[in-house]
Amino acid sequence: MARTQGTGKGAGPDRSLTGCVTRALGRLGRVGGLVFLLAGLALSGWGTYEGVYAAGWAGTHGTLIVKQCEVSYPHNASRSSRKNRRPVRCRGTFVSEDGRSEDADAAVRVRQRYPQGTELSVQQSVPPSTATSGDAGYVQSGMNRAWRWFGVFFGGWVLTGLGVFCLVTGYAPFGRSRISYDAAWEASGRGATRPAVISMPGVGLVGAGVSFLIGYFF
Repeated sequence: MARTQGTGKGAGPDRSLTGCVTRALGRLGRVGGLVFLLAGLALSGWGTYEGVYAAGWAGTHGTLIVKQCEVSYPHNASRSSRKNRRPVRCRGTFVSEDGRSEDADAAVRVRQRYPQGTELSVQQSVPPSTATSGDAGYVQSGMNRAWRWFGVFFGGWVLTGLGVFCLVTGYAPFGRSRISYDAAWEASGRGATRPAVISMPGVGLVGAGVSFLIGYFF
């Protein structure tokens, strides 16, 4: 009888500890889902912003006549990364397509150096605050670049779908999860969670793949 009571007393703290761990892991899954959701939305927003300007659908289209291009490597970059990633900044004079605006101190980031006098097709994403401020923003335009940014937009859908799944079910795709994947998948069948979880990553993967292929070959 004494043994039975001793076992019962010992089981109480164990059950309490298990409950605390379970609740903590459940919160961890939902926090992770919120992180994935916010990261996916931010990635899609970034791809949309850059893509519409690169496609010429927003901003002021014009030509930047190159004066000089400079390459600036980060101080802590390795030799291989310096070779593969070259942050080039070209400065020159921007003239809008309609000829109504001009910026003698325009600058745009590109992937390679261009000789003096080269005419780059650019989009003015941020107009200058004053006529002589030189603080305008420019993006090199072209549909091949735009399609790559649209691929980034669709890539954000994959993270967003994963975030919705984890946020609703509490499933943590990293470490020890409170519930198994099978249980989380079964729980997602209630309401519109499962259709969203299936459609968003699916559309995201297909859209990203098609966009990057179009941007690469065209």
